[in-house]
Amino acid sequence: MIEQIFQMVQGDKHTVEKVIADENVNFNHMILDKEEDLPEHFSNSNVYMAVIRGLLSIGLDEQEMHEYPAGTILKIPKGIKMNVKNLHDSTLELIVVKAPAPGK
Repeated sequence: MIEQIFQMVQGDKHTVEKVIADENVNFNHMILDKEEDLPEHFSNSNVYMAVIRGLLSIGLDEQEMHEYPAGTILKIPKGIKMNVKNLHDSTLELIVVKAPAPGK
């Protein structure tokens, strides 16, 4: 078998999972319910954040909180303070790709 196969959690329960973490890329999957968030942190690589469902509320550096609907992909440079939240009733699901993989 040439390909590698990875599985992501499906559902609505709070999830933060590293699906792929190798020397090339980090591929993360996150599910946040209403009022859930991620700890405020700085991006440790270029971050590509795809909103799969729900409405993402995100504050970057000192900017006001912005909201992005499903189908939106954000590109966030390395070294940016990130404040990720789900402030809405619907479940928020994200795919977060870090490239290059942090530490490279």
